[in-house]
Amino acid sequence: MLTRRLGLLASAAIAFGPWSALAEQRKVSAARGRKAKDPAVTGSPADTPLGPVDTTARWAYGIDFDTGAVLLNKQGDDEMPPSSMTKLITIYIVYDRLKQGRLKLDDELPVSEKAWRMQGSKMFVQIGTQVKVEDLIRGVIVQSGNDAALVLAEAIGGSEEGFVELMNKKAQELGLTHSHFVNCTGWPDANQTMSARDICVLASRIIRDFPEYYHYDSEKTFKYNGIEQGNRNPMVQKGTADGLKTGHTEAGGYGVVVSSKRNGRRVILCLNGMSTMHERAEESERLMDWLFFNFEDVTLYSAGDVIERVPVWLGSERTVPMVAGKDLIVTMPRNWRQKAAVKIAYASPVKAPIAKGDQIGTLTVTGEGVPNMEVPLLAAEDITRLGLPGRAMAVIQRYVTGT
Repeated sequence: MLTRRLGLLASAAIAFGPWSALAEQRKVSAARGRKAKDPAVTGSPADTPLGPVDTTARWAYGIDFDTGAVLLNKQGDDEMPPSSMTKLITIYIVYDRLKQGRLKLDDELPVSEKAWRMQGSKMFVQIGTQVKVEDLIRGVIVQSGNDAALVLAEAIGGSEEGFVELMNKKAQELGLTHSHFVNCTGWPDANQTMSARDICVLASRIIRDFPEYYHYDSEKTFKYNGIEQGNRNPMVQKGTADGLKTGHTEAGGYGVVVSSKRNGRRVILCLNGMSTMHERAEESERLMDWLFFNFEDVTLYSAGDVIERVPVWLGSERTVPMVAGKDLIVTMPRNWRQKAAVKIAYASPVKAPIAKGDQIGTLTVTGEGVPNMEVPLLAAEDITRLGLPGRAMAVIQRYVTGT
């Protein structure tokens, strides 16, 4: 097995950006943090590749959207009360039906007495009326309407109970391993749980799977039935994020999942278990700023770049080009990149025949403060096996010359 190491500083594929004084200031501020009201929270900071960072949130999880790198984690796999962040999977199912053509934005859905009587945050739909799907989507996302979510659930699932079955099935399909649903709204129930990681995964899938509908998340206000309400997401209101959802219950405290895109890079952050709306707004803004200032995405190789030409044994060609097959992007701390390294490993020579797309090597990224990453490297061409005479000549040549 041949192994080759590449220091990142020597790689021409990496473009280095400046380390600003503001970034350093933000890093120091985040590292100091603020004292939480709960001593147990203060004693349990979030883990990051740069070391512990204090947060008043009881649960926290942050990821880079493009690379999936985990940038911040505090009890990210704990089952917690998700409150209205539950509505993300309700909306995912709605978007899925729209994409399949089984539902249309201008379809009108009936309002049941159960939906009309639903308490908590409301869109204020009226019993016996018909409401357009597009209005209901805005009612769920902008106004966090429990009544709007229930109208959609009853129309799609036949009943809320039927829709909940769809929610749990979809959760399994999406790999939400710490989620269980008993209602479509996030109404308090001890048996309704999600993890901060699951919420970030779900938020990522909404953005990735349904870009044609994600624009609803950035709407700051929506008026229905003569009542105008503002988006409850504080970062959307400030224009520092383009989605996704807030939530609050007595058991779960104040929570939020936000997605922000800056200079072409997107980060998703979920926080839960805070004590006030003000704390939620301040903490989400502070930690999102810190994640953007302290990390960046670096392109190691583009999809078509030949990383290495690997020797081939008994093939129609003496070498085969090895590529990553897709743009290879990693998320790294800005001031720790010089400690990162790329290692390429492959068997040499590779025996023919070789099919284009076969894995013939592995690239790993390691380093202090750098999220570990392992990527398969692929053959870029088909290489056929030599016929018997050709194989015989190759064996003789290798015996005589050693090559």
